[in-house]
Amino acid sequence: MASASGSGAPEGPEALRRRRILSSRLYLDDVPSSSSKAPVVYSPAYDISFNGMEKQHPFDSSKWGRVRNSLEDAGLLQSDRIVEPLEASEDDLLVVHSESYLNSLESSEKVARIVEVPAVALLPNLLVQQKLLYPFRKQVGGSVLSAKLALEKGWAINIGGGFHHCSAQEGGGFCAYADISLCINFAFIRLNISRVMIIDLDAHQGNGHEKDFGSDGRVYTLDMYNSGIYPFDHVAKKYIDQKVELDVAQSRFRPQLIVYNAGTDILHGDPLGRLKVSPEGVAIRDEQVFRFAKDQNIPILMLTSGGYMKSSGRVIADSIINLSKKNLIDIVNLFSLEVI
Repeated sequence: MASASGSGAPEGPEALRRRRILSSRLYLDDVPSSSSKAPVVYSPAYDISFNGMEKQHPFDSSKWGRVRNSLEDAGLLQSDRIVEPLEASEDDLLVVHSESYLNSLESSEKVARIVEVPAVALLPNLLVQQKLLYPFRKQVGGSVLSAKLALEKGWAINIGGGFHHCSAQEGGGFCAYADISLCINFAFIRLNISRVMIIDLDAHQGNGHEKDFGSDGRVYTLDMYNSGIYPFDHVAKKYIDQKVELDVAQSRFRPQLIVYNAGTDILHGDPLGRLKVSPEGVAIRDEQVFRFAKDQNIPILMLTSGGYMKSSGRVIADSIINLSKKNLIDIVNLFSLEVI
């Protein structure tokens, strides 16, 4: 491929990555920052319905719709104020993933191993793409877009995403695409920032993004997780910069954006998280992270990540409602100001 300068020299990998990011449509540039839309990202396509096969994995694949419905029922956020993302295209995914990895997803057997549902291996890949990978790609688009919205509004929530077990080269743990790595790489180029903090409070270690940014000084990782459960990734573990202290992380690093992976698999009774946090504890956790971001004037985006009980959707919605009541996000005031 000829270079953009017309010299005929091959385009290097970094130049190609930059071109792909700059030509992407995922930032929805036709939606002005003054829009009455709230910085909450969701699509009905997030939910996975696979002729009942999705029930073979403990993950609640309708969780994302439950969150949206609960927020609407509470009168906090109507559907016409939610931002719907685009599906991440192959060119978008190639910003982080290799062609060989994306090609491997054309094998239903490969996807079955990633999502941990053996029966998926028996299905035509076209069906797997439509019913399983397409919803994932929509959520990737939501994660990427959320960074832009966070810089514009101060905060953003993708009611989805947080596929923190997927790295550039390999998926696993129900994570087929590295949305966190993609989100951050887009932000470096399109938002002109150079320091991002990942706060990963899912019950599981975020081994995917840790591998991708292990030697990248622009990314600071704070990861608190149950070390006695999947993925037992000791290689990725050495890339964690801080395990608990937020204030120490802020004073050392001074981030320009926080990516908050807010898994609810920490709930008491979750079959995979194996922790004992109450719904009220989840709300307090989220409140503390958002208060830290607001006090330090750091834009923050939240991803919902793991959570393997039917109650997770309601718990996430209740936590978002609590953030609004505590004036840590301004869904209601934002709307009121824009319609006056």
